[in-house]
Amino acid sequence: MRILAAVVCSLMTLMFVGTVEAGSSHVPVTVAMQKSGSEATLLGMFFYDHQLGWAVGSGGTILKTTDGGRKWKKVTSGTSALLTAVYFRDAQRGWVVGANGTVRTSKDGGETWSVVVVSTQAPLYGIAFASPTKGWMVGGNGNILQTTDGGENWTDQASGTSAALYAIALTSEQQGTAVGALGTILTTADGGKTWTTQVSQSSATFFDVAFADEANGWAVGNAGALFQTTDGGTHWVDRTLPCGRTCNKLTDLIRVRFTDAQQGWIVGERGQILRTSDGGFNWVEENSPVKRSLMALSFPRATAGWAAGEGGTIISISAGKK
Repeated sequence: MRILAAVVCSLMTLMFVGTVEAGSSHVPVTVAMQKSGSEATLLGMFFYDHQLGWAVGSGGTILKTTDGGRKWKKVTSGTSALLTAVYFRDAQRGWVVGANGTVRTSKDGGETWSVVVVSTQAPLYGIAFASPTKGWMVGGNGNILQTTDGGENWTDQASGTSAALYAIALTSEQQGTAVGALGTILTTADGGKTWTTQVSQSSATFFDVAFADEANGWAVGNAGALFQTTDGGTHWVDRTLPCGRTCNKLTDLIRVRFTDAQQGWIVGERGQILRTSDGGFNWVEENSPVKRSLMALSFPRATAGWAAGEGGTIISISAGKK
C-alpha cells in the first residue's frame, strides 16, 4: 500500500507540474508605462474600478488616479513612514498601512487622511475586508488585527505565530488565509477566533496570497515559490516553476491576483510578469517594459490591471479575451 501510494503521488505530481513559456500566447496583452511623477518605491496598489486607483510606498507616498493612470497626483498622507498596502472598501472609504504600526484612513476617496490608532508598533503589511464591517490587517511578529465596525476600531487576534505575515486574502466573513515568512500559512474558518497553521513543507517567504473562489488559491514568494490550494487553504501543493535553460536564479514572485478561476497574474523581481489562462497549469511570461522589480498589483476587472514597483514605476496591463 505504501508503494502504491508513493507511485500515485509521483504520478499526480507529474500531471500537475506547470510550465512557463516565453512571449505572447493567443490572448493579446499590452503592457505600457505610465508616468507616476514619483521616484518612491511603490509597495501597495488598489484600483476600485478601471479609472479610480491608488498606489502607496516609501516616504509616506500616496498617489491617486481618476483616469486609469493617465495622470497620477501625489496626495498628502501626513506621515513619512513606509506605506506597504492600500485598500478601499468603496470609492470613498479607504485605508493605508505601513511601518511602525502606521494606519491612516480616508473618507473622501483618498484626498485627505487621518490617523487610526492601533495596539501595535510592528510593521503592517496587508489589509483586506470581507464585508463593509469586517476586515483584517496583518504584519510583523505574527500580528493580526480585526475590525467588526467598518474600520473604526481594530482589536488583536491570536495568530499562534511570531513570523512576519505579509498578506491576507478573505473569501467570506468567516474564511481567510494569511501568509508570511518561513513558509507560514494560516487559515481561519470562524472569522479569526482561531487561526490554524497549515503545512506548506516550504521554508520560502510567502509575499502574497490570492483566491479565485472559496476553494482555489495561490501563494507566491521568494526564489520563485508558487503554491496552490484547491480546498480553501488546508492543503498546499508546490507548483514552483522550473528555472529553465537561460535562468541563473529563480526570480522572487511578489504579487498574485486571479480575476476568475482560469485567469491569473503574477509580478515580481526584475519586472517579471506571468499570466495563466488555464487555472495555473501553464504560465506565460509576458514582455515587460521595465527591469525594476514590481511589488504591487491590482486587477479591478479581467481585462484591465496595473502594477507598480521600484523608482515610482507604474505600468498598465490590458488583456484581450479569447
